[in-house]
Amino acid sequence: MQQLPQEDVASYLRQARLPSAGFDEAGRIEIHGEIHEKGRAYDDVLTPAALEFVLSLHRNFTPRLRKLLEARQERQFEFDAGLLPGFDSTTAEIRRGQWKIAGVPADLLDRRVEITGPAERKMIINALNSGAKVFMADLEDSLSPTFDNVMSAQRDLRDAVRHEISLTSGGKHYTLNETTAQLIVRPRGLHLSEKHMKVDGEVIPAALVDFGLYAFHNLNERLARGTGLYLYLPKIEHWHEADWWASVFRFTEDTFKVERGSIKATVLIETLPAVFQMDEILFALREYIVGLNCGRWDYIFSFIKTFRAHADRVLPDRAQVGMTQPFLRAYSQLLIQTCHKRGAFAMGGMAAQIPIKGDAAANARALDAVRNDKQREADDGHDGTWVAHPALVPVAMEIFDKKLRGANQLDVLCDDVNVSADDLIAQPEGDITLDGVCGNVKVALDYLAAWFAGRGCVPLNHLMEDAATAEIARTQLWQWIHHPSGVCRLGHRITASLVDGYIDHVLRERLKNADGTAEHYEDAAALLRELVFNDELADFLTLPAYEQI
Repeated sequence: MQQLPQEDVASYLRQARLPSAGFDEAGRIEIHGEIHEKGRAYDDVLTPAALEFVLSLHRNFTPRLRKLLEARQERQFEFDAGLLPGFDSTTAEIRRGQWKIAGVPADLLDRRVEITGPAERKMIINALNSGAKVFMADLEDSLSPTFDNVMSAQRDLRDAVRHEISLTSGGKHYTLNETTAQLIVRPRGLHLSEKHMKVDGEVIPAALVDFGLYAFHNLNERLARGTGLYLYLPKIEHWHEADWWASVFRFTEDTFKVERGSIKATVLIETLPAVFQMDEILFALREYIVGLNCGRWDYIFSFIKTFRAHADRVLPDRAQVGMTQPFLRAYSQLLIQTCHKRGAFAMGGMAAQIPIKGDAAANARALDAVRNDKQREADDGHDGTWVAHPALVPVAMEIFDKKLRGANQLDVLCDDVNVSADDLIAQPEGDITLDGVCGNVKVALDYLAAWFAGRGCVPLNHLMEDAATAEIARTQLWQWIHHPSGVCRLGHRITASLVDGYIDHVLRERLKNADGTAEHYEDAAALLRELVFNDELADFLTLPAYEQI
């Protein structure tokens, strides 16, 4: 596909008429984004040809996506009625088969340490220069999806692919090193829409906007540089959704007339239903997939959401729900065994710690916790791991350097692992504490206020919090309020009144030092109350929050 000549964005930005991409009726894309920076436009991102490609994705794949999202709701209704998630008997032949994925590109064979963060210019440069093997540039949980943020991210990613990205800020000039981490991009989840872009009055799925613009501007450039278009796919709940992505990839490769497998993906196993379908997900994407990742924070959130109607499955404080809990350990070990049987990578989870300045002892304890976590992952057979801060790259790298005999641990087959469906849903032990209640209120309020201010990745209490950890905070509050077993260790019932008091207290404290963010905190408190006091648990906090940005 040849890109059409550039034209002034003002001539089509508000209501662009585009070729129909093979459909009878004329396509129409309406863009309603607000550009915050004076004089800034995205004519280099929203070119007519790029929008034509996004339109073609929307026309071909949105109808099926709607049905997949309806199927999610139907499954959740079954879980609410008492059904427990489990392995699907109709796909047993796939799980028993001896097949393998198509293969892993040479420049993805070593992924021992990956760093993640929002697709923002400074973060992109620092992460690519961090010494990690891979940088996952995030358009999802760690990026607040204002129109300006989403469009700027596409521009920054385009510049990074071409090694033309730079930044001058605070008297410092940032550019890429000669050798950088491999770039992988995570588009937004299938449940999200891009409200600023519509076709015939209908919003376009955010995943298709993010993927479509990134692929259009960078697929050929990545191939010309001897690599491929590499992606992380979030929040998949069923292998049919993986198959949907495979169809999107095939369509894209055919459109650009490139070889099959030019696009490669790693899937985050971060929903409870998906852990029972890892073989099927790998099979559905076998031409494109290179591995699975333990998205531990979203996985805990999904555990709560899946069992929202089950009063006997109330989780303890988030701090007590670590990877040594039996249900999480089973999840991690089964992922390694499944991936390596199929020739795919098994990536470990996120270390969310960030350096603690001014307290050497506390910083040492935090680093010890990271080392213990990464040592467990390396010993179990993971091929690599995630960190959220450049300072943790050498910590994790040292552990995997000592453990790995080569570039990865694909030869560790974990034949002695035997995980049952019951193991994957085992109730974790632990207590609910008032400190846990207050901590969840603080995290949810602080994160939502930052999100409304345009920041999706926020350092809080020496941890890098994103939407996934905020989801845990608000769903735990809802769960503790709505189920009788939500009783703290001291015997206090976790009531709406108790939580409302904590919200009031934290809000007053934050407003004392709001410094221009008072409106964001007040909006955050209002939304948090709505989320935790409603009779129904909202599927995602980002859905109602998105309507306020």
